[in-house]
Amino acid sequence: METVSGIYAFLMGNIVTFILVLSLLVFVHEMGHYLVGRWSGIRILAFSVGFGPEIFGFTDRHGTRWKISVVPLGGYVRFFGDEDASSKPDTDKIAAMSEEDRARSFAGAKLWKRAATVAAGPIANFLLAIAIFTILFSVYGRTIADPVVAEVKPDGAAAAAGILPGDLLIAIDGGKVETFDDVRRYVGIRPSQKIVVTIERAGQKLDVPMVPQRVDTTDQFGNKVELGQIGIVTSREVGNFRLKTYTPLQSLREAVIETRDIVTGTFKYIGNIFSGTMRADQLGGPIRVAQASGQMASLGIGAVLQLAAVLSVSIGLLNLMPVPVLDGGHLMFYAVEAVRGKPLGSSAQEIAFRIGLAMILTLMVFTTWNDIGSLRG
Repeated sequence: METVSGIYAFLMGNIVTFILVLSLLVFVHEMGHYLVGRWSGIRILAFSVGFGPEIFGFTDRHGTRWKISVVPLGGYVRFFGDEDASSKPDTDKIAAMSEEDRARSFAGAKLWKRAATVAAGPIANFLLAIAIFTILFSVYGRTIADPVVAEVKPDGAAAAAGILPGDLLIAIDGGKVETFDDVRRYVGIRPSQKIVVTIERAGQKLDVPMVPQRVDTTDQFGNKVELGQIGIVTSREVGNFRLKTYTPLQSLREAVIETRDIVTGTFKYIGNIFSGTMRADQLGGPIRVAQASGQMASLGIGAVLQLAAVLSVSIGLLNLMPVPVLDGGHLMFYAVEAVRGKPLGSSAQEIAFRIGLAMILTLMVFTTWNDIGSLRG
């Protein structure tokens, strides 16, 4: 009962922010599909934010039903000729269509138009993240610190490698380091993996190999976080903490870099899970996202927008996974079609969709179990 009441308390406290953030991300994702589909001449039957029964909606002059549905955990654009919201083609209906109607169906569109329409959803999420980060950098700037060591923690990887207070970190694994946060980010997703830190000491450059330790820590809200650490700390005086401001063009550049880093960091984390260097319990589902939404809301609109940008990248990446039902699965089918010169048979697609649905449901159960475990902790 305590677990159930804890989940209820978290959801009720964070549900409004969660729904608003997720609905924005879903709307932008589906709008990407919609705009490119319309541009490609494909007829669109429905645009829904949410799944399940319709709460309210309207039909526009093109015959598209725009609606808000009761389950706010996703959305869909249903094209003419689709059997359901997953864009699985209704082969019987398509076969009975006239040539004119078939040309306006999704399945009847040219391969490149179908691929562009499907890819537009994830791309829209990446563009949204870049837009949000651009605004955040333009409005708030960024607090940075020089990568200078103020303290070396005993028993840490840096202490064992001979790092000393006053050392300036200038590169890691050959990549340039400009801020202390660059070090934290790079090391954080590489626990138990050998890295080479280049330091500057008394005017000399030294390459120092070390292995970050895997550490369980907590964030400012008390959430458990697993990451890599080498055991160095900077300070306001030594690190020269300061606010860096950006012009609009500089903000756009930083936003692209930030989005790229989230993508590469996500792939690195997934790789760490499979290699066993990090646990999979950091993967979260809707409960943890709702919790994070409420926590960010307590810090202000800037923190909520930052969360929205990170989630937008995550949604884009998730949808590009080569799993039937997801956008990446459809793109995989189109790649096969391009090689074969014809689509996969309907029976093969049916089996693939069922496997894909099973995989997604399994992932949802796993992440929800992680969420419940985090509330227990």
